[in-house]
Amino acid sequence: MIGLRAPQDEAISQGQTRGAAWQGLDMTSRSTPSLSFIHRFEPGIEPGRPPLLLLHGTGGDEDDLLPLGRAMAPGSALLSPRGKVLENGMPRFFRRLAEGVFDEDDVRRRADELAGFVAEARKAYGLPAPVAVGFSNGANIAAALLLLQPAALAAAVLLRAMVPLSDTPPVDLTGKPVLLLSGAADPIVPAENTARLMDTLRKAGADVQHRILPIGHGLSQADVAITKAWVEQL
Repeated sequence: MIGLRAPQDEAISQGQTRGAAWQGLDMTSRSTPSLSFIHRFEPGIEPGRPPLLLLHGTGGDEDDLLPLGRAMAPGSALLSPRGKVLENGMPRFFRRLAEGVFDEDDVRRRADELAGFVAEARKAYGLPAPVAVGFSNGANIAAALLLLQPAALAAAVLLRAMVPLSDTPPVDLTGKPVLLLSGAADPIVPAENTARLMDTLRKAGADVQHRILPIGHGLSQADVAITKAWVEQL
């Protein structure tokens, strides 16, 4: 299993993505503090490949998903922001009121804020609309972007995502590709929650592919392989 930092209700902490499983995949990355989010950017080395917007889980940071992004989309540009919300010192992309209970006003505000950053970064780095790859809390803010700021993303990979909003405005996601990967033994995300998210996205017109993997909330090599094959078809 691939360990990512995202404790409590949005992941099981089992080390860092930058650990031994990903050593040897080092590439030069750049941090540009002049934009509205602390972030890392790695330029693409294969023209035509879609850039990835990497969105970490609770307790992660701008470095956390870079090795995962390199494995999922070799040669793609990588844009990896750090969430601005702190929960007991752990970065997140939006506030929650209790375990499994999201501050939906903050979800909306933070989704708008993140969409603004994506627009800044596209201009600064000359990028097309990115493919979001979000894990846990990062997957939830990616889902919120799809529902609130759909033009910010070309597509999205939602790894262990939950429904971010109880009431969503009408949105047109016709043809927008979404890959939803859930864990059959996930103690954090109920199966009915995943089903509601999938139903919401499909009713909005998104082209949703859903796979249930025989694992829990953490990520596995199967997530990498499935996502890599899916991104290559975009």
